[in-house]
Amino acid sequence: MNTKAGKRIAVIVVFLLSVFIVKADIKRIGVPYVQNYTKAQYQSGNQNWSITKDEHGIMYFGNAEGLLAFDGKYWQLYRMPNSLIVRSVAADGKGKIFVGGFGEFGYWENNKKGFLKYNSLIPLVRKTYLPNEEIWKIYVDGDRVIFQSFGAIFIYSKGKIDVIRAPKPYLFLFKVSDRFFVEEVGAGLFELKNNKLNFINGSLGIGNSGVLSILPFQRNKYLIGTGNNGLFIYDGKQISPWSNEANEFLKTYQLNNGALIPGKYFAYGTILNGIVIIDTTGKVVQHINKSSGLQNNTVLSLFTDPEQNLWAGLDNGIDRIEVNSPLYFYFDKTGRFGTVYSSIIFNNKIYLGTNQGLFYSDWLPEGANQLLQTFDFKLIPGSQGQVWDLSLEGGRLLCGHNDGTYQVTGTSITKVSSVNGGWTIKKLRDDLLIQGTYTGLVIYKKDGGGNWVFDHKVAGFGEPSRYVEEDSKGQIWVSHAYKGIYKITLSGDLQKATSVKYYDKRSGLPDSYNVNVFKLDNQIVFSSDSGFCVYDDISDRFYKYQQLNKMLATFASSNKIIAAIGRKYWFINHGRVALADLSVPGKLTIDSNRFNILNGQMVQHYENINLINNLIYLISVDDGFVILNDEDSSSRNEIKLPRVLFRKVEDVTDKVSLLSENSSDISDVEIPYSQNNIRLAWSLPYYKQAKVKFQYYLDGYSRQWSDWTTQTQKEFTNLSQGTYKFSVRAEINDENVSPVSVYTFTILPPWYATNIAKFVYLLLVVVFVYVVRYYYQLKLRKHQEDIREKLHSEKEEFLKTEALANEQQIVKIKNEQLQADLASKSRELANSAMNIVYKNELLRKISEEITHLKDSSGKILAEDQLRRIQNVINEGMNDERDWNVFESSFNEAHENFFKKLKSDHPDLVPNDLKLCAYLRMNMSSKEMASLLNISLRGVEIRRYRLRKKLNLEHDKNLVEFLIEL
Repeated sequence: MNTKAGKRIAVIVVFLLSVFIVKADIKRIGVPYVQNYTKAQYQSGNQNWSITKDEHGIMYFGNAEGLLAFDGKYWQLYRMPNSLIVRSVAADGKGKIFVGGFGEFGYWENNKKGFLKYNSLIPLVRKTYLPNEEIWKIYVDGDRVIFQSFGAIFIYSKGKIDVIRAPKPYLFLFKVSDRFFVEEVGAGLFELKNNKLNFINGSLGIGNSGVLSILPFQRNKYLIGTGNNGLFIYDGKQISPWSNEANEFLKTYQLNNGALIPGKYFAYGTILNGIVIIDTTGKVVQHINKSSGLQNNTVLSLFTDPEQNLWAGLDNGIDRIEVNSPLYFYFDKTGRFGTVYSSIIFNNKIYLGTNQGLFYSDWLPEGANQLLQTFDFKLIPGSQGQVWDLSLEGGRLLCGHNDGTYQVTGTSITKVSSVNGGWTIKKLRDDLLIQGTYTGLVIYKKDGGGNWVFDHKVAGFGEPSRYVEEDSKGQIWVSHAYKGIYKITLSGDLQKATSVKYYDKRSGLPDSYNVNVFKLDNQIVFSSDSGFCVYDDISDRFYKYQQLNKMLATFASSNKIIAAIGRKYWFINHGRVALADLSVPGKLTIDSNRFNILNGQMVQHYENINLINNLIYLISVDDGFVILNDEDSSSRNEIKLPRVLFRKVEDVTDKVSLLSENSSDISDVEIPYSQNNIRLAWSLPYYKQAKVKFQYYLDGYSRQWSDWTTQTQKEFTNLSQGTYKFSVRAEINDENVSPVSVYTFTILPPWYATNIAKFVYLLLVVVFVYVVRYYYQLKLRKHQEDIREKLHSEKEEFLKTEALANEQQIVKIKNEQLQADLASKSRELANSAMNIVYKNELLRKISEEITHLKDSSGKILAEDQLRRIQNVINEGMNDERDWNVFESSFNEAHENFFKKLKSDHPDLVPNDLKLCAYLRMNMSSKEMASLLNISLRGVEIRRYRLRKKLNLEHDKNLVEFLIEL
C-alpha cells in the first residue's frame, strides 16, 4: 500500500480487523450519522462547555454566551447576569436547570407565564466562602445539588449551602451511580461521602496529568480517564492501568471528557482529534473527527441521552451522533473520485463506479492489527470516464462504462465489449447475459475459463435501452432511456429481433415518458409517476396495478425497484428510499423510516444498492457509500415518542409580542380580549433524522383535527371570549404517533363584558331604575299636581263659565227685560204718540165742529166764545206736557238719542228734535202733521230743512240715518 500522503485519499475509519465480514464488524466501517448544529443555526457563542436534558426532552447547553436551549425545532439563548459564560449545567428533572459560571451559580425556572427566570444561590453562601472562580461541575443527587469549582465544593440542600474546602485545589468532581469522586491536585483521588473527603488508596499512581473522566465499568468497577496517562480501572480496592487499543490515541490527542453509551461502549472526547468509542474489551469501534463529520476536533463536553444520541459540545458548534444507527457512512470529503453511480464489494475490495472512472480500495484486508486503518481509493488504470453499472455475474465483476463493458480483475480491467454505454446487465441463462446500451441490446456468453465474452449485438433493434427484463414467455421488455416501452421477441439464436412493438400512452400507460420496466416477485411491472402498471397479454394493453399501488401508498410512484434478498425489494421514489417485504402472501410491509437520512443523497435515476451478505447492504450515495446492517434495523424497538411541547404563545394583533413561553406545564392561561389574535408554536423534542408531521385541533374553534402538516405554529384570529383547549400530536415517518398534548387557555371577555363591567352595568341599571322610578314618581306627583291644578282651573273655568253664563243669562234676561221694557216703552211711546195724535185729531175735529155750533136759539156762537173755545183747543193741542211726557218716554226707549243728536248738531231747535223723534219712530207724515199741529206740506218743508241741518247726502235716507244714530 502506498502510504505517501500526496498519492492517496486517507479518511480515518475506526474498525476491528477481521478476515470475515460479520454484523458486529460492519459498524467499524464508516461512521454513524453526524448532525451538525452550527453557530449560524443556534446564533450563540462558539464554545459549548456542558450538556444536559430536562424532563420534557429539551436539551440545554452551557454556552459561551449563556444558557442555550434546543427543543428539536427552536433554539433559545438565556443570558446570565453580567453575560457570564455558562461552564456547567444540570437538570433536576423537576423543572429546574442548575447552572454555574464565574463566581456565580443558581438555577433557571419557569415562572407562572412559562418564562425561564434565573435565581441566584450566591446569597446563601457565607461571605468567607464566596466563589471567585468558575463553577465547572454540577450534579443533582436526590434533594441536594452539588456545585464544584477548583477552590471549593458547594452542597445546596433544603435552602442551605454547605461548603467543603481542601488543602489543595480540586480538579474535577465526578458522579458515578451514587458515588462522587474528586481529585485534589497533587494529592490523589478522593471520594465525597457524608460531606467529607475520603482518600482512595493507590490514586497517586494515576500521575499528575489529571483525572478528566470517571465512568461505570462492569460490576462495581470504574473506568478512570486521565489527560495524558490513558485509562485506569478502579475495582474498589486498587487502581491499575487498563490495556486497550485507545490508550495511545488518548494520550496523543489528550482525553478531555467521557460519556457512557448504554450497553458496552464508552465515548471519549479529545482536545485534538474528535471522539473515540471503545467497548468493554478495550477495542476501538469508532473514531469520529472533523474529516468524518464533526465540525471541530476539540470536544469540550459529551452527553448521552436516553435515546442513545451522543451529543458533543465543541469548541465551535454542537454535534449529535446517532451511535446506534444501522446506517454508517463514508464520504469523500476531498471530491477526488466525484459522484458515485455504483458500488460493490468483491474479493475483499470495494469498488466505486463514478463519473470519473472506477476506483477501488481494500475491504477488511489481512494487515497488521492496527488501530487506525485508512481507505485508500485509487483509480484503476484505463477506467477513466463515466461508469454506469457494476454487476457481479457468475463470479465475475463486470463494469458497464461509457466506452464499453469491462471485466474487473483485482486492480485491473479487461475490455469485453466496445458497444458504448453499458447501462444494465441481466442474466438470460446460466451462460448468457443480455445488456442494455446506448444503441440497443448486446449478448454475452461464458468462455471455457468462466469469463464473460462479447457474443453479438442484437440486430433489428437499436434504441437506447435503459432497463431490460425477460418475462416468463421469453419476451424481452426494454425501457427506452426517455420515452415508451418496447416488447421484443428474439429469434431462437438470439441474433435478431423478430418482433418489436412500441407502447406508449396510447396503449394504456399513464404517460409516454419516464416509464421503466422491472421484475417484482417474478412478475414484470412498469413504473410511472402515476403508479405501477401491468401488461395484459390478451388485450395487449396496460392497466394500473391497483393492489400494489394501494399497498405501496406514497411509494406507488417509485421510479426504480432493486431486488434485495428473498422477497424483499428496494423502492426508490425520486430520491426517497424504502424497503418492502412481500414474504407474506397477499401482504406487503414497507419500511421507509430508517432510511430518511438517505433521502436525496443518491444519484437520481441511477440509484444503486448491493447486497453484501444476508444482512448487510452497500448503498451508493452522491459522494461515497453507506453500510446498512439490516439485522440492527429490524431489531429496533418501536419508537416511543415524547409529547409535543408548547414553546411559545404570541400576540399578533398589532405587533408580535410574547405572551407565554415554555407553556407545556402551564394550564388555564388567561389572555386579554384585546390580544385575541394569537400564534401558538410547538415542537417535538425528537432529535433523530425523521419526517415529522403535526396535527392540531382547537376545541371551541375547530370542527375536526387538521391535516397532517410540517408546520410548527398556527395563528388563530378574532377568538371569542371563552375557554379553549388546543390539542396537538406528532407523527414520525407516517407511522408512530405521539400522545396528545393539550394547552388550555382562556380568552377573557372584553372590558365591557367583565364581571366589574357587569357589576357596573347592574349598578347603572339599579341607578337607572331608581332614577326612572324617582322621575316617574316626580312626574306622577307633577302630573297629579297638574291634574289638581287642571281640575281647579277647570273648576274655576267652569265656575267662571257658569258665572258668565249666569251673567249672560242675567244679561239676556235683563236684555230681554229691557227689550220687553223697551218694547213696552215703545208701545207706550207709540200709544202716547197715538193718543196725542188721536187727541189732536179729536181737538181738530172739535175745532172744526165748533164753527158750526149754534146756541139754543140756533144762532152761531159768538166770536169771542168761539175764540175762547178755540184757544182752549189750541192750548190742548200745543200743550208742552204732552211733549215732555213723549220726550221722557222716547228717552227711555231710545237712550241719549237727543243728547247725541244735539251734540252732533247743536243748531237743531226743539221742533227739529220733535220731527227727528217722530221720524225715528217711523211715523207717517200725516201723524207727524197731527202731532206738530201743522199741515202735511209743513211736514215736508220741515223734513227738507232738517236734512240740510243734518248735512245729509242726497241719496241718504233721513229715517235710516236717524235709526242708525
